[in-house]
Amino acid sequence: MEMAISFNTSSSFSTSNRNSRTLLSSSSSTSSSSSSSSSLPLSKQLSGLRLSPITFSAAKTSLNFRRRDPTRRAPIKCSVTEATETAAEKKSQLMRRRDIRNIAIVAHVDHGKTTLVDSMLKQAKVDSVEGPMPQTRFVLKKALEFGHAVVVVVNKIDRPSARPDYVINSTFELFIELNATDEQCDFQAIYASGIKGKAGLSPDNLAEDLGPLFEAIIRCIPGPRIEKDGALQMLVTNIEYDEHKGRIAIGRVHAGTLQRGMDVRVCTSEDSCRYARVSELFVYEKFSRAPADTVEAGDICAVCGIDDIQIGETIACKSSGKPLPAIKVEEPTVKMAFSINTSPFVGREGKYVTSRNLRDRLYRELERNLAMKVEDGETADTFIVSGRGTLHITILIENMRREGYEFMVGPPKVINKKVNDQLLEPFEIATVEVPEEHMGSVVELLGKRRGQMFDMQGVGSEGTTLLKYKIPTRGLLGLRNAILTASRGTAILNTIFDSYGPWAGDISTRDQGSLVAFEDGTSTSYALSSSQERGQMFIGPGVDVYKGQIVGIHQRPGDLALNVCKKKAATNIRSNKEQTVILDTPLDYSLDDCIEYIQEDELVEVTPLSIRMCKNPKMAKKSR
Repeated sequence: MEMAISFNTSSSFSTSNRNSRTLLSSSSSTSSSSSSSSSLPLSKQLSGLRLSPITFSAAKTSLNFRRRDPTRRAPIKCSVTEATETAAEKKSQLMRRRDIRNIAIVAHVDHGKTTLVDSMLKQAKVDSVEGPMPQTRFVLKKALEFGHAVVVVVNKIDRPSARPDYVINSTFELFIELNATDEQCDFQAIYASGIKGKAGLSPDNLAEDLGPLFEAIIRCIPGPRIEKDGALQMLVTNIEYDEHKGRIAIGRVHAGTLQRGMDVRVCTSEDSCRYARVSELFVYEKFSRAPADTVEAGDICAVCGIDDIQIGETIACKSSGKPLPAIKVEEPTVKMAFSINTSPFVGREGKYVTSRNLRDRLYRELERNLAMKVEDGETADTFIVSGRGTLHITILIENMRREGYEFMVGPPKVINKKVNDQLLEPFEIATVEVPEEHMGSVVELLGKRRGQMFDMQGVGSEGTTLLKYKIPTRGLLGLRNAILTASRGTAILNTIFDSYGPWAGDISTRDQGSLVAFEDGTSTSYALSSSQERGQMFIGPGVDVYKGQIVGIHQRPGDLALNVCKKKAATNIRSNKEQTVILDTPLDYSLDDCIEYIQEDELVEVTPLSIRMCKNPKMAKKSR
């Protein structure tokens, strides 16, 4: 998850891209803050900053601030000097646009990005224990490779277990590992509490607002290099889709001026270009799109009218425009089968249940989600969806169920490659933070899944150990729940794609079978009291079930059919004492948990209100 900020004198849409500058946020605490940020008045020195266009999305959040007057505070050291910038500008014959800042906020989940930006928004008057995590490492590596300046923000500094010195040292070591330049390693550090809306140059001396953070951004992050009078060049870095406007290309104008109604060339390379016309042009005013007639170099905007536009293509001048270096979208690593809902409960909750509804929705997703692929399956009602990891596809599933779709999905499968007759599979880097008393069981679990440990170190005084593994993507399927069980819910697992490598061998991801409903009906306390002796149940009494539905986890390998709807026999013999039935609390599995749990012969039934698991009837027929 990333966020971008721009200080701007004109309407612009800001998104994280190759030309963004980087604001790295590391958490100083293991736990995230869930409270909303407080609203504090901005200091007088920041009265010249006025919030302009803003937009939010699930994976990225964009903001823009306008600067009228320079701030006046004590000098702050920066990782890029004015002398270096001037030399670079002369060499590239590009000019700096001083009134705008394009920034990517890079941090791991739960490090407080949104809370910090909420406080920045309020103070601009609109409307770390872990250190850097794997996802932070990946995005930061890209930023450093492009030579961007970096400001490090140590967030959640108000937590009792905060260790700012450790976080700064860890971040510095990360910069060294990622081959950062000497200038980049001499980064400015800002200490902040996003929830309190405070920041400062030292952890023990925070200002009453986020003024030091705003000043560091303005002073340390250089404006974008532009060619104001050159031929139009705009690199498309993101795609949105609107039912009325079609595809919307988002990106920053690198050179020239883009106008509404303008005829342009759309290029992938010098030899691959086509012509198009910009029908509408938008910038972002606060939280909504606003139409614009003209966008200048350095601004970020949204362009309509080019229906076949792709990420990485360049919108250029019709007569003399040249393409910018293209962005490559990473290939999918995991695939899942989507099919229509065939359970007896089909149509009870959903609005869209047919194969045509499913097909249209999946192929429509390709308009906005270019990293995803959809193919027709073996049957007319089955589709193969490929994405960059299970989470990527799970987000689509969750969105579809909220939109009223009913369907079934199969277990995730890894996409392998063959190179020179050698079978290759995707590997990921898994980082596990676990208390020492549970480390043995976690290490054993990762070893069974073909994980190779390459680093182990103690973290802090709490007796926590940080383990780093290179592990096949296959081994990660179902691993999160297994690790939580082995560590009694205390371990933290983070993963990121690494590379393709030789096939690691067979992996057993689940040792236990499933408890399967024997017949249709409604579950009863009487039946569940005896069923729970066979394993852990997913359901409680009074739940409608159907034959073949998975109702629990068997305590042994192999599946077991149960009658969870059996009622107590009615007799005319009155007992002296009624038997009290004590039931265990059923397991509450989320969508992610269910997808991790199922195996080859099982499916997840997804509806707007329910998530169930069942045996695949087609697989059952084949086994017979």
